[in-house]
Amino acid sequence: MKQCAFRTSALALVTTLFLIAAHADDRPVKQNKDFNPGALAGAFPMVTTGVACKIKSVTIAKDGTVVARFTVTDSQGLGLDVNGVQTPGTLTFSFVAAYIPSGQTQYTAYTTTTDKALNTNPSQIQAGGDTGGKYALVDATSGTWDYTFGTKLPITYDPTATHSIGMQASRSLTNFGYPTAFTSNDVYTWVPSGGPVTVTRDLISEASCNKCHDPISAHGGPRTLIAYCVLCHTPQSTNPDTYNTVDLKVFIHKLHMGSSLPSVQAGAKYFVVHRGAVVDFSDIVFPQDIRDCTVCHAAGPKQADNWKTNPSRAACGSCHDNVNFATGANHVNLVQADDNQCKQCHAVKGVQDFDPAIPNAHVIPSYSTSLPGLVMAVQKVDNAKPNTAPTVTFKVTDKAGNPVDISKITQIRVVLAGPNSDYGTGAAGIRVSEDPSKTVGASGVYSYTMTNKIPAGATGSYTVSLEAHNNVTLMPNTVASQTASDNAHPVEFYFSVDGSKVAPRRTVVATAKCISCHQDLAFVHGGTRGETQECGMCHNPTLTDGTSKQSVSMATQIHSIHRGENLANPYILGTTNYQDVRFPGDLRDCATCHVNNSYQVDSVTTTVAVASPGGFTPTTPPISAACQGCHDDKATASHALSNTTVLGEACLTCHGNGMQFSVDAVHARQQ
Repeated sequence: MKQCAFRTSALALVTTLFLIAAHADDRPVKQNKDFNPGALAGAFPMVTTGVACKIKSVTIAKDGTVVARFTVTDSQGLGLDVNGVQTPGTLTFSFVAAYIPSGQTQYTAYTTTTDKALNTNPSQIQAGGDTGGKYALVDATSGTWDYTFGTKLPITYDPTATHSIGMQASRSLTNFGYPTAFTSNDVYTWVPSGGPVTVTRDLISEASCNKCHDPISAHGGPRTLIAYCVLCHTPQSTNPDTYNTVDLKVFIHKLHMGSSLPSVQAGAKYFVVHRGAVVDFSDIVFPQDIRDCTVCHAAGPKQADNWKTNPSRAACGSCHDNVNFATGANHVNLVQADDNQCKQCHAVKGVQDFDPAIPNAHVIPSYSTSLPGLVMAVQKVDNAKPNTAPTVTFKVTDKAGNPVDISKITQIRVVLAGPNSDYGTGAAGIRVSEDPSKTVGASGVYSYTMTNKIPAGATGSYTVSLEAHNNVTLMPNTVASQTASDNAHPVEFYFSVDGSKVAPRRTVVATAKCISCHQDLAFVHGGTRGETQECGMCHNPTLTDGTSKQSVSMATQIHSIHRGENLANPYILGTTNYQDVRFPGDLRDCATCHVNNSYQVDSVTTTVAVASPGGFTPTTPPISAACQGCHDDKATASHALSNTTVLGEACLTCHGNGMQFSVDAVHARQQ
């Protein structure tokens, strides 16, 4: 995969995979195994679950001794014993203390360790958890405790600086059947001398991370707050085995850039050694175009605009790691000894797309404001009868409302598919695509009579859609000249072929949910199909891959692609093995993609079998096919087959709403 910031189109993402990917051996284990609380019902009624920690206050003695008062409770708000004697479960904690030095913008940790390298490199300082601390009970009912840090602050510490204490709690109930620990974390920020906190480090919110990570949880799960991350991932922390900094602004940029880092594309590796294990990020593929900085730097935090208002060599050089600021290499030969002059070239606001202003330099070509735009609408469908070629009247304009001559754009297609209950299926099933570009129109309005007919015997509702894009040269006759795809958003128009009430295609997933990770579905199939309702017209129960014979029906394909590394068997389409894909969120949360509870087996209205000649059986019933997209092992297939008769699937008996093994029960995450 060759994706470079500022130049390569987002379409390049599809040449590798469009989700975060890395070799399984290089990645930490994902906790996506199904958890079944129904199996525990009544087993331990006296045991409450959950854990919640909260720092209430912090004091600093004259000798530098730090005491943090905190509460730790279960899911019902009852106090927990940190020693695990008076209350069920084993609890572990970690505390971090840090401050923002005067005149600086990032934290420096008081709690540090000396990290030894596995190789011969010298040891390096690492910010981390406190060691040697002691706990004292304050109140058992409320779960209030004092933690006295083993680390003492220097007597010369600055009491006027912003200080923060971070803590995490983990509660293990494995002896009571819960496979993973319950976790919590909290950060307390104050100025020891008194007064308001005016200096903060608040650039990114968890909401931005959780659009993909569902939720973000580092180091085994307990660290979900960005305010906690910045206390350890400071400029003072360096990985001794690689000399790579784990300063958050550098580490996170490089981690997400992964395979697109210039250094990686040149043959190097980007990795760190964490607790003796090599964690290689060189194969990560970001699931959208990396140039959209606002995906992470979204509005909300106090310093959300820091990415464009305060450029620095460390932040910018983390992605553009082929730039040598000391020599000027790959920096238009400009030596940059410090960050003082960065703003002179990289302004907050520029003049035009692709100039040196940071927002402009990161413009994705297909999002350029200079693109004319393509706006389409189907106005009507005439002759919509069985065994008749329909006439589609549609309008195409640019975003300013000016008529577009469709004979002069790169591609436009009219797609006919049906029936809407299950596209392409049955004796009257159809999915065809035609080129209307030679049609003569007036004021952007065109009437195109298709060469294909609505099948004889067709009943109910069918769909006509429009797909189009145009290749446009941006910045012509300049060194920044490049081609961009001006993509129209596809439109679907539903109509009846027999006078019955029009029935739109059922909505199973939402484009808005897809783009929370993918930004734009236009990277699929050349940019013309950026809409989930459009996808189902082709990816219907009849469609299979020509090479592997695997099903590419929407439910099977999308489930299998996103399941990726957790599949029991390789899911191969053409030459692409999707077992390299790593989904960044939790696969058990079906609502990440689904709408209207469509993931529930009770919601399935179709009885049309899915063609699966590359699977265990030549065809697979619809509910089984959707579930086996994720649960692709032979045992699951056999289970589904044994519960299917000539009368249909018996899935609702056990997996229906309210049943012991309902989808929500077996996909439940611990609370």
